[in-house]
Amino acid sequence: MKRVVVIDDSAYNRRTITKMLEGMPNVEVVGYAVDGEEGIRKIAELKPDLATLDLEMPKMDGFTLLRIVMNSFPTPIIVISSKSEDERVFKALELGAVDFIAKPTGRISDELLKIRDDLQEKVRAVFNLNSALFNRGETVPVAVPAAGRKGVAALRPAAASIKADIVAVGSSTGGPPALQCILSAFTEKPPFAMVVSQHMPAGFTRTFADRLNRTTALEVMEARDGDMVMPGRVLIAPGGRNMVFQSVGGEIVARVVEPSAADRYIPSVDAMFISLAEQFGSRIVAVVLTGMGNDGSRGVKAVKTAGGQVLAESEESCVVFGMPREAIATGQVDRIAPLNRMAREIALRCGLVPEID
Repeated sequence: MKRVVVIDDSAYNRRTITKMLEGMPNVEVVGYAVDGEEGIRKIAELKPDLATLDLEMPKMDGFTLLRIVMNSFPTPIIVISSKSEDERVFKALELGAVDFIAKPTGRISDELLKIRDDLQEKVRAVFNLNSALFNRGETVPVAVPAAGRKGVAALRPAAASIKADIVAVGSSTGGPPALQCILSAFTEKPPFAMVVSQHMPAGFTRTFADRLNRTTALEVMEARDGDMVMPGRVLIAPGGRNMVFQSVGGEIVARVVEPSAADRYIPSVDAMFISLAEQFGSRIVAVVLTGMGNDGSRGVKAVKTAGGQVLAESEESCVVFGMPREAIATGQVDRIAPLNRMAREIALRCGLVPEID
């Protein structure tokens, strides 16, 4: 039986979230808290497998709770927040929350029931996460370790060889801090473009892109329909939409489109990989990072068929090993690497080599 603590100052929200959680097999809500102080006590006493957290509470807010819990007794936490708190959500992820769910409204309302499927799916993902990260008192790093950063900084152009012009990254649970880790390694604009599909609801990706843009030398932006793919630029697929690519007047541009009925995870990593394989052929590196499900596994096959290269994050650094595991199972992955090596692996495949090997 998996044990959960629900932390929210609204009695209605606590009851509703509890009902949704206990509608899952083998899940029991073992405690409640109405503020951060009580939440810390309940997590310390009950040692749950998971806690859900509202960020805005009296006495002690969710950020302070996250700092104390992650430093003292690391526990998987899912933030349940309104869409108007997008900037706050990403701060919570940086502090160690493993995922978030957007409330349909900031008001107390039965519309909260609309998050049931999303909540239950993300709770299942958390129960399958890499518990070793929490058992060691660690969360996903948000900066490349010094050795990794030095390795990326000390790169020069390679001799003539097959090199990629674009890097396509797919991620889900645990993805935001993982992407920050990779992008922050680049202290100068690299000679390749990057595109990202991170599973995320509508209304959050612009803030996500803005936060990433402050941590890297690359230009990071939420993709708009018609945006050009350019060296040194990172296009983030808008939440709730797919990002695919086509050639227009000799230039490759992004097309922001509605997802198909077959797309279970959105923005779709498969849709992005497949369209890029058609446009870039052997000049693409596809990267599959931490996340639940199997999105990306069909796409990596298309990338390899086109002559491109595929990287997958290793289990040791993944929060959830689902997406990389499924990509590796295709037999099409060229290299499996931990997160703190991924920026270097990307750079090497884009025509950069270390000054000293």
